[in-house]
Amino acid sequence: MSLGRGIVTILLVSLVALLLPSIDAGRAAPARKVAKARPKPAPAPAKCEMPKFRIVVDVGHTPDSYGALSARNDPEFGFNFRLARLVTAKLKSEGFTATRLLVTDGKARPSLFKRVGAANDGRADLLLSIHHDSVPDKLLETWEFDGAKSYFSDRFSGHSLFVSERNPHFASSLKLARMIGRRLKEQGLHYASQYTLPVMGRYRRQLLDKDVGVYRYDGLVVLSRTRSAAVLLEAGSIINRDEEMEMNSSERQEMIAGAVAAGVGEFCKMR
Repeated sequence: MSLGRGIVTILLVSLVALLLPSIDAGRAAPARKVAKARPKPAPAPAKCEMPKFRIVVDVGHTPDSYGALSARNDPEFGFNFRLARLVTAKLKSEGFTATRLLVTDGKARPSLFKRVGAANDGRADLLLSIHHDSVPDKLLETWEFDGAKSYFSDRFSGHSLFVSERNPHFASSLKLARMIGRRLKEQGLHYASQYTLPVMGRYRRQLLDKDVGVYRYDGLVVLSRTRSAAVLLEAGSIINRDEEMEMNSSERQEMIAGAVAAGVGEFCKMR
């Protein structure tokens, strides 16, 4: 009897051993932890050697799509071109000999991609886009200049600086914008504070630096799609009748160009 039980026990143990692999196979495998994909870090900024540091000074708008009209009916493109040319000359005289003035043509949106393509293809280390400011149409008033109906707004004035968080070198862009802003402030110039106001509607922007007037503007193609650090400067309001006259003066233009060059020089030294 004991011998029979022993045989049965051996048989049962053998049967369980045979069945265990199939039982285990039917069980769900324990879930593996999947490593989360980490965002690719932005490429390290190039070391700044002044003669080799490739700066593109972009003239905002084009002759065909000239931007805003000033209070005296002068197109913004002309203001942008004169100041950008002066900024370029100032940077070159300070040792940034690889600086290039960029003028594009055509309609507004296609020209944006032309300038981004030119900066990226030229492997720019820095893009500076030069503009002059206006206000939303609903804030405009009418007056007569040279016998013609014209539009103005004396309510707001000042410069402003814009950067994009979508730019791969956002931190560097913000740093440069702050440096230029501080240099402009040292010259006694003030920034345009209206971009935080509800009255600006779709032009309302987040203020990143309330001391020197740096705003976030992610939607700007020239800032978000350029592969280098990029800053857009609205040098002053040409729809403001008094400031338009100041922006036309060589003294104000020299002051702004000097402040921009000083800011870029400081930025270069820190890199």
